[in-house]
Amino acid sequence: MTALRTAADLKPIGLAELVERAALQTRVDRKYLVPHGTAEEVLAGLGGAARVLEIGGQRDSGYGSLYFDTPELTSYHLAARGRRRRFKVRRRSYLDTGQAYLEVKTRGSRGSTVKERTPDEDSAAPGLDPERRRFVDDVLGRSGIDAVAGRLQPVLGTRYQRTTLFLPASASRLTVDTDLTWVVPGGPVLDLAGTAVVETKSSSTPSAADRWLWRHGHRPSRVSKYGTGLAALHQHLPANRWHPVLSRHFDLHPTDTTQERTAS
Repeated sequence: MTALRTAADLKPIGLAELVERAALQTRVDRKYLVPHGTAEEVLAGLGGAARVLEIGGQRDSGYGSLYFDTPELTSYHLAARGRRRRFKVRRRSYLDTGQAYLEVKTRGSRGSTVKERTPDEDSAAPGLDPERRRFVDDVLGRSGIDAVAGRLQPVLGTRYQRTTLFLPASASRLTVDTDLTWVVPGGPVLDLAGTAVVETKSSSTPSAADRWLWRHGHRPSRVSKYGTGLAALHQHLPANRWHPVLSRHFDLHPTDTTQERTAS
């Protein structure tokens, strides 16, 4: 596990205060793929302008996601083609607390991301029961997307460690994900060793973290944990949208594994 050393130097913030001050379910996301050392420099560069989420004395947390798609990968292809009406469905698990949510992401106005979710801790099955399918289709319907929940199945899992920062000046958030691993259920595994995914989440205006990254020559990348990961593991899929990221940051030689390595 690769912890961010500089996070120990920041003032803490609790989860309740973070949600109150920067829930940001509708937001503009900017993602950067950088070496782990650069992620450390970002946190050091923010200094007193940032607070780090601390839960139970820990300043990073284990995350797992299980992404759902149709047999023909409708969600993937809509994202790969840059369609405005696209969606993403996943089960997000907080590995340290046991909490889990079923989340549906759609696109709002001006390219913003809209996320809706419902608690999912009691779901032991890998698929979606009727209640959860109704939730998914209700969210999609409000965005003008056809109902597909009855055809969704698990297609990709991820695991990673996340450090979350609050930037008071812009009431925005910054997350740094390390030790990122993708796995096809029952299939190959791909590790993104030595690289961190830095993501800024703001209402619209670039945050202090964005400006620091720009000053140091880093620009947002087109990267999606679902889209990029699936393209890396299934190299026959159309992936022009993510080709620069795949060619620069990924060693496209995933290893075989067994069902025991499947992420949740």
